[in-house]
Amino acid sequence: MKLLIDTHLLLWAAAGQLPRRALPYFTNLENTLYFSSASIWEVMIKTSLNRRDFRIDPALLYQGLVDNGYKELNITSNHVLHMANLPHIHKDPFDRILIAQALAEGLTLLSSDRTLSRYPSVVLVG
Repeated sequence: MKLLIDTHLLLWAAAGQLPRRALPYFTNLENTLYFSSASIWEVMIKTSLNRRDFRIDPALLYQGLVDNGYKELNITSNHVLHMANLPHIHKDPFDRILIAQALAEGLTLLSSDRTLSRYPSVVLVG
């Protein structure tokens, strides 16, 4: 399975605090794990705002993801255009671009955000 990992799950994985239900997705060697450049951007912005749930060096997070075999998915114009077709269930622009990327690329978005589970191609794990 090709999985795009939501930002909070990336942070929890980096901290060794994944929800139990998420572990099989991360440990199954048949899965290909992707992270979005939007997640690194989100971490950079929210870290600079001193958000308590974003206390990680974005450069270290990025390097850790690359070192652990995650594939980077850069934002393209096609992804942005896919956002226009999304229902307005979720207002967070970072989450909306992740959903659009997953849909455009035929990936499954792995998330712990219950609101996101109302979109297609989202698996809820926490």
